[in-house]
Amino acid sequence: MSQGMVTPKRVDLHVVDPQQEELILVLDFGGQTAQLIARRVRDRNVLAQLVRHDLSAERIRELRPKGLILSGGPASVYGEHSPQIDPKILDLGIPVLGICYGMQLACQAQGGAVRPGHAREFGRKELRVTQRNPLFDGVPDTSTVWMSHGDQVENISADYVELAGTDTCRFAAVKHKTQTIYGLQFHPEVTHTAFGTQLLENFVKNVCGCRGTWQISSLIEREVAALRARVGNSRVICGLSGGVDSSVTAAILYKAIGSQLSCIFVDNGMLRKGELEKVRSRFLNHFRTDLHVVDASERFLSELKGVADPQQKRKIIGRVFIEVFRKEAESIQDARFLAQGTLYPDVIESGGSADGPAATIKSHHNVGGLPEELGFELIEPLRDLFKDEVRRMGLELGLTEELIWRHPFPGPGLAVRCLGVITPERLTALREADAIVLEELRKAGLYREIQQAFAVLLPVQSVGVMGDGRTYEDAIAVRAVTTDDFMTADWYPMPYPVLQKMSTRIINEVRGVNRVVYDISSKPPSTIEWE
Repeated sequence: MSQGMVTPKRVDLHVVDPQQEELILVLDFGGQTAQLIARRVRDRNVLAQLVRHDLSAERIRELRPKGLILSGGPASVYGEHSPQIDPKILDLGIPVLGICYGMQLACQAQGGAVRPGHAREFGRKELRVTQRNPLFDGVPDTSTVWMSHGDQVENISADYVELAGTDTCRFAAVKHKTQTIYGLQFHPEVTHTAFGTQLLENFVKNVCGCRGTWQISSLIEREVAALRARVGNSRVICGLSGGVDSSVTAAILYKAIGSQLSCIFVDNGMLRKGELEKVRSRFLNHFRTDLHVVDASERFLSELKGVADPQQKRKIIGRVFIEVFRKEAESIQDARFLAQGTLYPDVIESGGSADGPAATIKSHHNVGGLPEELGFELIEPLRDLFKDEVRRMGLELGLTEELIWRHPFPGPGLAVRCLGVITPERLTALREADAIVLEELRKAGLYREIQQAFAVLLPVQSVGVMGDGRTYEDAIAVRAVTTDDFMTADWYPMPYPVLQKMSTRIINEVRGVNRVVYDISSKPPSTIEWE
């Protein structure tokens, strides 16, 4: 790092320029699937951005969207402090689609009545289309939809017509007679709605007139040009974790600035089996970039000695990581920028977007929580992209499918999967068990079918028998989940023969383990990770 350090600040290098793209705005009312709506629209090659529910009509006019989607939410529209829209947005002449709460809000604003439903609807229901409309092109007269509401529109005003209903919800789909305003009581964005994707495509293309120009290849060209212009002759440091986000960040930086990129990989001693070797091979052979590998495993393990509390583990790992990274960064001359693999959901959840949802769900810090006091200007090339878009970008940039579809791995590494105190012996056992789990998944052709799988070393011992001797040894839990967004997840129904192979191999090959259990908890109420 050079001595004449610049004033720390965030550099907004956006992959997306709404003025150059067909834009759909998703107004967020706090629904769990608001981000999913935006993702589904982007799947139709149309840019969608999540914004505050109370964004003014004037600001919306400035952004020039082709359409507006009002998301669902947990509140009741007739509640005293319920989130509301600027009513002027309904008169902008921009097509509007209200979903669940969004539909109730639009209908109430234009003379309809919303009341608690006679029967609450949670789950699949049969939808019957009563009036054909371009919104329902390609959707059969009867189909399955996903409901999740207690309130519903009891009466619509004379300005609206009903398009579809269920046996307990007459107004499951409605449209304004003269304005291009639609409402759906069900959720088209979730996979449980059979023709939900078709409905969203019909809205953004048939109703809003979008052509579908959102392409990853053009985004790469635009971002590469923006990076070159911003960085100039300076050097950029990228903190690598070995995961998808930091790898794609490094890949697009390498395409833009080549040898001006320096990457730092910190070995904290809690990596998966063979992880360090894979990172070295990938970045030295594929990118041929300046890679700094820092072996700080002894320091991490020393600081974690005797610590069992998971929150304390995380704090120690974060603090030590910053100290190690800082020291290595100081050895890199002319470094002005720090690149992070921040994604669009991180920006949304941390309140990092000017027009984004105002409520901060969590504070987000990439690269182990590196503070701005390091003195770098931050570059976040992926901050406008969802995970699936990052994967597509990575493939376009030439990264391997093995890396792109790698299961997520927590920042603290095996430390949060080694429950209880951490010792080199316990980490070795966990590392070997985890490698067996992943190897057997690949052999069975299940790795891509499952979104995350791993082993957990439990802080309990149990009695076993090996040969003619009694054992009292550790237990391993195997966790495997399927999910679309990692906000909710279902446990994976692992075939018994695969579980049997995992269990047999772990008990036979991992010293100190005599029992294997399978985690059949879903999220919620459980979390994916154990700590």
